[in-house]
Amino acid sequence: MSLDAARLQPMANAIRALSMDAVEAANSGHPGMPMGMADVASVLFTRHLKFDPAAPGWADRDRFVLSAGHGSMLIYSLLYLTGYAAPTIGDIRNFRKLSSPCAGHPENFLLDGVECTTGPLGQGLAMAVGMAMAERHLNAVFGEALVDHRTWVIAGDGCLMEGINHEAIGLAGHLGLGRLNVLWDDNRITIDGATDLSTSEDIKARYIATGWHVTTCDGHDFADIDRALAEAKADPRPSLIACRTLIGKGAPNKQGTSGVHGAALGAGEVAAARAALGWPHEPFVVPTEILADWRSAGEPGRSAHGAWAGRLEASPHKAEFERRMAGDLPHGDGSGEYIASLIANPQKVATRKASEMALAQINPRLPDTIGGSADLTGSNNTLAGGIGTFSKADYAGRYVYYGIREFGMAAAMNGMALHGGVIPYGGTFLVFTDYARGAIRLSALQHARVIYVMTHDSIGLGEDGPTHQPVEHLASLRAMPNLLVMRPADVVETAECWQIALAQKDRPTVLSLTRQNLPQLRLTDAGENLSAKGGYRLKAAEGPRKVVILATGSEVELAAACAAQLEAQGIGTDVVSMVCTELFDEQPAAYRADLLPADALVVSVEAASTFGWQRYTGTGGLNIGIDSFGASAPAGDLFAHFGFTAEAIVPQILNTLNA
Repeated sequence: MSLDAARLQPMANAIRALSMDAVEAANSGHPGMPMGMADVASVLFTRHLKFDPAAPGWADRDRFVLSAGHGSMLIYSLLYLTGYAAPTIGDIRNFRKLSSPCAGHPENFLLDGVECTTGPLGQGLAMAVGMAMAERHLNAVFGEALVDHRTWVIAGDGCLMEGINHEAIGLAGHLGLGRLNVLWDDNRITIDGATDLSTSEDIKARYIATGWHVTTCDGHDFADIDRALAEAKADPRPSLIACRTLIGKGAPNKQGTSGVHGAALGAGEVAAARAALGWPHEPFVVPTEILADWRSAGEPGRSAHGAWAGRLEASPHKAEFERRMAGDLPHGDGSGEYIASLIANPQKVATRKASEMALAQINPRLPDTIGGSADLTGSNNTLAGGIGTFSKADYAGRYVYYGIREFGMAAAMNGMALHGGVIPYGGTFLVFTDYARGAIRLSALQHARVIYVMTHDSIGLGEDGPTHQPVEHLASLRAMPNLLVMRPADVVETAECWQIALAQKDRPTVLSLTRQNLPQLRLTDAGENLSAKGGYRLKAAEGPRKVVILATGSEVELAAACAAQLEAQGIGTDVVSMVCTELFDEQPAAYRADLLPADALVVSVEAASTFGWQRYTGTGGLNIGIDSFGASAPAGDLFAHFGFTAEAIVPQILNTLNA
């Protein structure tokens, strides 16, 4: 579309009108940002963004991320105006209501065209870094004929203040992600008031220092906006475009103030804004000629999509590209043969090492994986299978050195997973899920296939002490919906957990792995993935069953030792390896009842918080765990000190049985 201000201004005002009308109808929301950024968004969508509303899943579309997700009416307006199937004008009328896909913050699972769920400030931009990484990787693998697109972000002052912004832009600058362009809504207003109440940093200098190209524009001058966006596209570095805007532009009495940030304008101000904007139309009405101009904005993208489809059809990589973008796994993962080799030659290794051994089998067979670690590669054992380094010198590499950026790593992996074509995994210590938790939560909320390799998962890590020893982390992660938390007991279960995690198209996985060596407990071929049931009977009672010991990870070995002592006293004892409570809860009731019979004493054993185990043991059961912080000492001393020995546990079981 030509740069015609007389044509663009009514188009931008349509965004302003829809935004203020929807927020007013809901009596809830943030009208200021969409009204302030309407001019910038109009230039972006009509002049620079590559998209096809009829094919929102087109693999080579530009990705648009509204990192400032509180201004959600901006993207809802744009999707409606440009002709996406949803939202409809009825959906927009019902903004922030239960029946509408126009949620308070954009949700990727509710609307096509919403690339990721945003609202937690800073994470949208950080996910966009991952999308840009995925684009460069797939471009290196499949070539420009199939992969050649950009990632665009609209971010606000809050996104740039959040700590994750430091992590994300440092990574993007280091990797030279020149297809990433961030449009900063530089309105200098937050909810509390002017930004100078809380910050005086030179944001542009900070971005320049991390290797970004920085330019500025008048966010209400269409020609200047267009010039800045073109400049950003031409620069080989990632770009920050500081768009100087007036928050709530068009609302004559509230624009430029915090009063327009996070509340409805009010009927009087809406009427005044209509007059100031020259917008006499009824609420939620967009004149036919303006709507037609907006609908024509997607024409260049439709043409580009058609040309791309022809190239894909002629490409020898068509089948593999489509498989990867669909998220399907190739046939024959080799796991059966690998597990058979372990049965034949048992291994006593830490489960972090077992994970590395599994990855050595997975990575050569599955080109989709992109691994990495937050500066703990040698401890997490995440580099395996001959994969090379992902860098600005070689985007075909499949291993990312994230540096000490746990939150940034997790958010980038979300972006990669949502982009499609890759399956990211990344490692750090389990205790540092605290740093990454906001992104892990968005992995679960967004149904993103991200695999978190979290090692050093208990007091078993030893001398590093309570700052590094997770206690409450397993319970808190298990409380998160749509997240698989797996704690394998040996090398076989670890291989099974990797097989399960890779197959999860619509949810993330945390692998909780030990530092210390564990014996292989699975010594016969089960003929199936037993861990897929979440929990299974590792050892059946030799006599009448009186006790069932549930254990996870390193404590399954201990459970087996306790069972041996109990059996020696004539007390029939099952050992259940509870690899993943989430998967166990999904099993049929009869299966769960068989493993946890009502007529047996159920005992849980885990070197972590006992919180949550009561729902399996019942109030009459016994919960062995750690409900305090750990200590600094060798692992063996710590397990003895905290009562994780058969000599300490068996008497408690006997006392409970005899009570």
